[in-house]
Amino acid sequence: MSYLNIVRRRLLLLVLVVIGVSIVTFAISHMIPGDPARMMAGERASNELVAQMRAKLGLDRPLYEQYLTYAGDLLHGDLGISIRTQRPVADDILRFFPATIELALAAMIFAIVLGIPLGVISAVAKDRAIDQITRTLSVTGISTPAFWLGLLLIYLFYGKLEILPGSGRLDSALTPPPFVTGFYTLDALFAGDGKAFVSAVRHLLLPAVTLGFLHLGIVTRQIRSAMLEVLTEDYIRTAKASGLSRRRILFDHALRNALIPSVTMIGLAFGDLLYGAVLTETVYAWPGMGNYVVQSINALDFPAIMGFTVVASTAYVLLNLFVDLTYMLLDPQIRGVG
Repeated sequence: MSYLNIVRRRLLLLVLVVIGVSIVTFAISHMIPGDPARMMAGERASNELVAQMRAKLGLDRPLYEQYLTYAGDLLHGDLGISIRTQRPVADDILRFFPATIELALAAMIFAIVLGIPLGVISAVAKDRAIDQITRTLSVTGISTPAFWLGLLLIYLFYGKLEILPGSGRLDSALTPPPFVTGFYTLDALFAGDGKAFVSAVRHLLLPAVTLGFLHLGIVTRQIRSAMLEVLTEDYIRTAKASGLSRRRILFDHALRNALIPSVTMIGLAFGDLLYGAVLTETVYAWPGMGNYVVQSINALDFPAIMGFTVVASTAYVLLNLFVDLTYMLLDPQIRGVG
């Protein structure tokens, strides 16, 4: 299958996903008990004032009219106005999304940097003590709730040891670096602000470990499984018979081929991190999209909830497209089909 065909299929899927997600999210958001107009006007506001607020927000119209209006705006890139912040949802997403992407990237780097070596070691030492320890660690990572691990790490490293901060992205005494990418770590480097960079890294460590621990187990198990399968292939036995060193066989032949089927899993895992960041950001008061959408849910902010869902779903489909193209690039056999 050619690159062009994959792009076409993914773009079509993207359109269908956005339509489906917008419909489902819109319906579920309006099923939540409560009145956003009443929350904005205040509990003591008169019925007339609440009615005026409902008319201003367009909540007095039939649901299908509200959705058609929203869908029409969505086609033009307009995600609506946040009921809670009174700012365009698109502006809020541009403001908060970089923090979530930075956290997700850090968590994914943590999972990959540790998960790949652990998976290789576990496969090479199959059924030995180190393999049992690694497999136990993988199961623990997959089954540990993020909010529980986050609270535990805060209690240990912030409450007891007092060596890492427990919330936020930067020390309160420091000024955020000038906006370039929205990543405090990179922006601090671009600005030459060493103190801000160190502070940003220290604030990033605990949330990234919390969010990445689940995927550390997933990456480790995937690499271990792929390595065990590759190590039984004929070309590995041929490489051993040719007198190649163990190191070269493992890294130049086995691991390289084991990574090909793992690309899909790692790419999709990054998409999961965008959704999984909601709990982690809430625990650490991390000012990203997860924290933003939780506050929006509490305020019944329908445009913000739907905007987050549509953007996250779009990012997930685009990640799928990137994974498919990367998979074809790495595997010549697939690239040659079609």
